[in-house]
Amino acid sequence: MQILFTGASSFTGYWFVRELCRGGHEVTATFTKGPGSYTGLRKRRIDLMPSEVSPVFSCSFGSPAFMELLRSRDRWDVLCHHATDTTRYKEADFDYVRAIAQNTNHIDDVLKELAMRQCSKVILTGSVFEPGEGQGDPVLEAFSPYGVGKRSTADLFGYFARRHGLSFGKFVIPNPFGPLEEERFTCYLMRSWLKGETAVVKTPAYVRDNIHVSALALAYSDFVGQGSSGRYARFNPSGYVESQKDFTLRVSREIAQRWKTPCPVEFLEQKDFSEPLQRYNTDAVYERVSGWDEARAWDEMSDYYRGMK
Repeated sequence: MQILFTGASSFTGYWFVRELCRGGHEVTATFTKGPGSYTGLRKRRIDLMPSEVSPVFSCSFGSPAFMELLRSRDRWDVLCHHATDTTRYKEADFDYVRAIAQNTNHIDDVLKELAMRQCSKVILTGSVFEPGEGQGDPVLEAFSPYGVGKRSTADLFGYFARRHGLSFGKFVIPNPFGPLEEERFTCYLMRSWLKGETAVVKTPAYVRDNIHVSALALAYSDFVGQGSSGRYARFNPSGYVESQKDFTLRVSREIAQRWKTPCPVEFLEQKDFSEPLQRYNTDAVYERVSGWDEARAWDEMSDYYRGMK
């Protein structure tokens, strides 16, 4: 299929594009900045993109350059809209108004143009941080304004997809981890152990859904490749549903076994309960994705971080 993909420089975006290419699809990836503007992990991900990817720089969603790209081809099969603003996404002052505007810039014109070019499907990335997603606490509230913005984005995409006769799919991401991840929880654990330090966990009571990014990417590629069975489809991939304490102990066991060295952890009494206590997805992935090897995924993660020494 001819796939137009936004957000490929992100952690999950890189893995998604890689699996789509492995699935035999032709991927055109758009990037909001110029090729010389990316640094750090984002630059590294771009440099590691499969050679089959056709990159288009300085091309944000809905911009004149994006519209020109749409019109440059007679056919697009799928739009995979993965790009979103995640700057300070867990903070109360997250600019959700700007995020929604960027996520849906000229959405009516974009989807109309795609429909004219034989596109039949739009896949939007959702988040378990959104209100009403996943399972857990009795009230599935948003984690933050970021979650509210993602929900509003999905509502707008669903409306305009129906308006232009396109199938709409929503792929809801929980908490991915693995190689090329930003400085988040598992990265903190690994860096602590690399320095011979004890990792300190302040929120061991939260129940979360942590998933290997390689399995998540395989699930995404399968979801994109499925035929349209109706006007709306949703997939909520799930990995390890457990407390952050149990997940930390899982990571410690797996890495200690591979590094042949202790990976110590200290759990503090949790005092911050500003986020929902439990939130997780519902569609188990590890047993469903063909060709995925759990032990190999841990090996890849171990090798990636060990290479940072």
